[in-house]
Amino acid sequence: MITITKKEEIVFNQIRVFNFEYEDGIPESIIKMEMGIYEHELREILNELASKDLITYENKKIKLTDSKKEDINAVDSRNDVIKADLDEKEQISYETIKKLVDKDNIVPKYILEGTLLYGELKLSDFRMYHIILSLENSGLIKPITKNDGEYYLLLES
Repeated sequence: MITITKKEEIVFNQIRVFNFEYEDGIPESIIKMEMGIYEHELREILNELASKDLITYENKKIKLTDSKKEDINAVDSRNDVIKADLDEKEQISYETIKKLVDKDNIVPKYILEGTLLYGELKLSDFRMYHIILSLENSGLIKPITKNDGEYYLLLES
């Protein structure tokens, strides 16, 4: 699922319309004129769409990529995009925890944190602790202490 803002969605839909007319790429000036937005704002939107692999944006030319355009979710603001991405990362983290737990639904703290930091997700320290705290607050995991170290208990499986 790719999450973008409403403005990004409007620009993206306009690019879809012009994509058939300009095989070598849509000139940035055409989108700017059609949309009636400032150049710096358009470039910011185009760079964001390019970072999500929805378009290619080089030499002031725009082309659609072959990515799945059906999996796009448009939200109102940049903060909503960040929140949706975090929710997605929380879900992936929770699935990772399910794979790591032993028969007693326990995973050592250092293994969980190491997997979130250096595994498939490659989270930053801050984001990892934020996700762990969020999962704790949601009642999905619980920190526990045993004689031999600190662990997380998976409460729902």
